[in-house]
Amino acid sequence: MDKIKRHSKKALIAIVGGLVVLIGLVLIPYPGPGWLIVFAGLAILSTEFEFASRLLHYARGKYEQSVAWLKRQNTFVQLGALSLTGFVVIATVYLLNGFGIMNTLLFLNYDWLVSPFFK
Repeated sequence: MDKIKRHSKKALIAIVGGLVVLIGLVLIPYPGPGWLIVFAGLAILSTEFEFASRLLHYARGKYEQSVAWLKRQNTFVQLGALSLTGFVVIATVYLLNGFGIMNTLLFLNYDWLVSPFFK
């Protein structure tokens, strides 16, 4: 019975931690705590899985290196990174039909606002 409890706990941690990591990965390009959520998911996983602990340590180091690198860059590169992030956000909102929903709610009747996946 004890073995079943241990395996059940490990499976539950794997599922919850994996879902938190996936949600964080989806949220990375958006304003907010995307990376924090990824690190939280890895911390959950690291309570039962050694690979997750190593990955958490590695990912945090790389994240900190990337942030430090971006801070050292000139304004043009920083604005480029910001623009790329903005483009990713706008593109995904468009593809997920966020603009199409607003188009419908506001009775704008602009067909180009509707995502090609929702036509």
